Amino acid sequence: MGKKLYRTTLSDRRIAGVCGGFAKYFELGDPTWIRLVWALLLLAGGMSLWVYAICWLVMPEEPVSAGAPEEQ
Repeated sequence: MGKKLYRTTLSDRRIAGVCGGFAKYFELGDPTWIRLVWALLLLAGGMSLWVYAICWLVMPEEPVSAGAPEEQ
């Protein structure tokens, strides 16, 4: 089975978990680099805001495993 792109739910989530999901998918570890690139693209032209919104709507949330503790 291949990798799947999910929005993060519990960890690495700031707004919607999109950047955390991309960081996990590309195995970057820390999503800060993805957030930085996204912010630079937003300042460069604004198109990344629409792409982020579409990813937020289209990407499913990461499934929560049964044994994982929930954050409150």
